[in-house]
Amino acid sequence: MRKVYAGLFSSVDGVVEAPNEWQPAFDEEMGAALGRMLEEQDTVLLGRVTYTDWAQYWPTSTDEPFASWINGIQKYVASTTLDRVDSWENSTLIKGPVTDFVADLREQDGGTIGVGGSPSLVRSLISLGLLDELTLIISPVVAGGGRKHLFANDATPTTFELIQAQPTSSGALIATYRPIR
Repeated sequence: MRKVYAGLFSSVDGVVEAPNEWQPAFDEEMGAALGRMLEEQDTVLLGRVTYTDWAQYWPTSTDEPFASWINGIQKYVASTTLDRVDSWENSTLIKGPVTDFVADLREQDGGTIGVGGSPSLVRSLISLGLLDELTLIISPVVAGGGRKHLFANDATPTTFELIQAQPTSSGALIATYRPIR
């Protein structure tokens, strides 16, 4: 069975939205960790907001090596409001319930299924028992209010097991968790 992994940049106060606006540094250890995650993936799940933002930037980007990777990989988009996602190569709109689609995708042959950005989708996959690992790259900064946090104040209690933690030279912490089911 294929695994579903998510990786998000987070502030100390749990903000995951727009890390480009608050993340103080991106160091070699972060790059290496992201590289390892991407090497294992052959499929990416995206939520509507992340898809819309990324589809405007990445198809013409020269920010390598990520641009070639994200443009070339199969992307599935979870959205109830988009009618089509054909403006970005290798993108397919998920038809029907995301739960059924991801459960079926996990049963198919292939590598790891990654979740790009998409905190709402990550929360949903956790609550549905479909996320196998969550890696947070926690920057030593308080991002402050007005931005989305990974979990809302009324989130359902969920217990995670820490399976790996690595401090980085910039003071960030790369922490990988597995939901306890």
